[in-house]
Amino acid sequence: MTVTVGFLGAGQQAGYHARSLAASGADFAFGGVHDADPVRAEEFASWTGCAACPTEADVVSSSDAVYVCTWTSEHPRLVALAAAQGRAVFCEKPLATTYAGAAAMTADVSTVINQVGLVLRSSNSIALLGHLIGDPASGRLLSVTFHDDQTLPIDGWYRSEWRGDPGRAGSGVLLEHSIHDVDLLELLGGPLATVAATTSHAHGIAGIEDLVTATFAYASGAHANLTTVWHDIPERLNDRRIEVVCERLWASLEGDWIGPLRWQRPGAAVEVLQGEALLGRVAALGLTRPNADGAFISAVASGLPASPSFADALRAHALVDATYRAASDRSVVAIAPRTTSQ
Repeated sequence: MTVTVGFLGAGQQAGYHARSLAASGADFAFGGVHDADPVRAEEFASWTGCAACPTEADVVSSSDAVYVCTWTSEHPRLVALAAAQGRAVFCEKPLATTYAGAAAMTADVSTVINQVGLVLRSSNSIALLGHLIGDPASGRLLSVTFHDDQTLPIDGWYRSEWRGDPGRAGSGVLLEHSIHDVDLLELLGGPLATVAATTSHAHGIAGIEDLVTATFAYASGAHANLTTVWHDIPERLNDRRIEVVCERLWASLEGDWIGPLRWQRPGAAVEVLQGEALLGRVAALGLTRPNADGAFISAVASGLPASPSFADALRAHALVDATYRAASDRSVVAIAPRTTSQ
């Protein structure tokens, strides 16, 4: 079955997914595209072969699956539009500007195949790091230190001026960018139980925080520290660094996808894997992660559930929401356990 894919929004993220689809080898065809900026829609159509459509409804009606890649405040309306027509939905993260909005969207897509853009779950280097942490030889997880820095994404390469508008973005670096990071903290270490946090607005953009520091306690007793910051160094588009200490493992991962990943165990030298060597080890261990966009198309074609789902994203929204409350209240906030809807 060839899956016809439509796009609502034709910006940087839509372009990323279009290229990822083309590279995935999935059996799909580009359908329609609509953007609030008709010129941007025409540009997107010129290199994808999509048909630039005058309305969002035109895109939905002509597609088997719809990618929602607009600014965040538009996600709920557009997801509801596609789901009401029985279309499979891929929505960029974050789902909505609030947890309540994300919860309503999760209910909206309960009868259709749905996936969310938590794309770092498909990272092979993250998969290998998780394998090392979970190896019984590593012992208990003790600590995770997570650093994330990104150039302020309101202009330049990202072309996302809307990220400086709380009405469209909801808030700043934690929700709009590091929802990935809190999702990975729980994916790597298990359920998070409490959080304390601080936020700053160094760029002076009302409602858009650009620095968050957060300390999490895992239900297991381990701790995690997250620092996420937007800066003014355009040459550093985005960088993530994760350091993990277990009873009998030290590991450090730089970058999102292909390392380098370094680790050391008692009585052994530091091991380092990067690039093709890292991917080869991941394959040998049976941990290779599929292209997230190709996996979505396969799910649509087969009628099977896709992953990560809106329910997975709702859990990430719960973690973000707890972190904002901790910063606002200047207190340690308990994180509710994951529910069946998450």
